[in-house]
Amino acid sequence: MEENGGSDAGSNAHWWWAFAGAAQLGWGIASFRRGFIGDSSNMPLKAFAVASLFVGAAASSTIASLKASGIHKVEDVMEVGARIRSGLGIRSRAQDK
Repeated sequence: MEENGGSDAGSNAHWWWAFAGAAQLGWGIASFRRGFIGDSSNMPLKAFAVASLFVGAAASSTIASLKASGIHKVEDVMEVGARIRSGLGIRSRAQDK
């Protein structure tokens, strides 16, 4: 189950991240459509809360897409970047070691 040494709960962990992103997006849209209710002094706090729901939904969806594509570590992202650069014919970058 943990072949690459990650803390992944299983091969279907991306579904939990996708569900979390969808739930946050739905909650954010519902809060946005409901509009401002209550005292005007609480308006900045409520606006920040709704914006945080949208940012959280974007982050959760990004994690879900990374996990679904098999990217679990930073080294995996670096490998994908190297493949893209070599596919475009760009020389590999010098490593600082």
